[in-house]
Amino acid sequence: MEKLTALQFQISQIQPRQLLKRLDPIVTISVDTWVLAMIGVPILRWVWGDDALIGGIALGVVLQVFASFITLSRAKGWGLRYAVLVVVLIAPAAWAVEFIGHTTGFPFGVYAYTERLQPQIGGVPVLIPFAWLMMLPPAWAAARLIIGDIPGMRGRLAFIGMTAITFTVWDLFLDPQMVLWNLWVWADPGTLHYAGIPLSNYAGWLLASGTITALVMGVFHIMGRDLRDLPVLALMGIYVITWLLQTIGQLFFWGLPATAIVGFFAMGLCVVLALRGLARIRQQSKATA
Repeated sequence: MEKLTALQFQISQIQPRQLLKRLDPIVTISVDTWVLAMIGVPILRWVWGDDALIGGIALGVVLQVFASFITLSRAKGWGLRYAVLVVVLIAPAAWAVEFIGHTTGFPFGVYAYTERLQPQIGGVPVLIPFAWLMMLPPAWAAARLIIGDIPGMRGRLAFIGMTAITFTVWDLFLDPQMVLWNLWVWADPGTLHYAGIPLSNYAGWLLASGTITALVMGVFHIMGRDLRDLPVLALMGIYVITWLLQTIGQLFFWGLPATAIVGFFAMGLCVVLALRGLARIRQQSKATA
């Protein structure tokens, strides 16, 4: 009888009918609080105007970071130590990417942050690295489910590459919305662009998210751990909720129907592939058991 992989074992332990009973209450509360805050952002804008958006955005980012952090820290085999390590690695790396990006134009293109998001360090709003932090772990989970168990270096490279995709498709929602709100501006989107965003931006997101994932993965490997051994179901839930909230928000509240549709199908494809991967892994675990 073959031994179950860590991913197969994790999936095999979850029975659909018992899923609600097995949810970690602290993780559930943190995710619910984040979702309620995001639902409240359009209400804040309606009551207090555009100036309230900044506070709503900041609160949403902080609460989503907290939800991802709690999910990692409460997961079996993770604990506070490794969750903190993820923060310590991603936050400064993301700040460095953004600092290089807005000062040199590489790898995203020429852009600049406005004064609306404060405070800033080196011209980069403090909130921006945390936006990377809030979505990279959910993107890791989606990539893990899509890729499955591929052994060796090929599996690690596939995970890094797929993470770059599952993370970057989120920016099909994010960048047009942030530009609309004048949080950053592009010098020249060029002839070929997406909703006023240069295509180089998305190449930059692929490169940067893949590089940061490789950095975190390398540090975990040195410590004798595999970054891919994630609480995939809870993090995938955050990924799916983000996809739905972004679609609904842009379609009905922010006046961005075109990017809502593009983002819905692009990020939605990753969701569908991840759910198919989940079903495949579940079948494999049953066949192996």
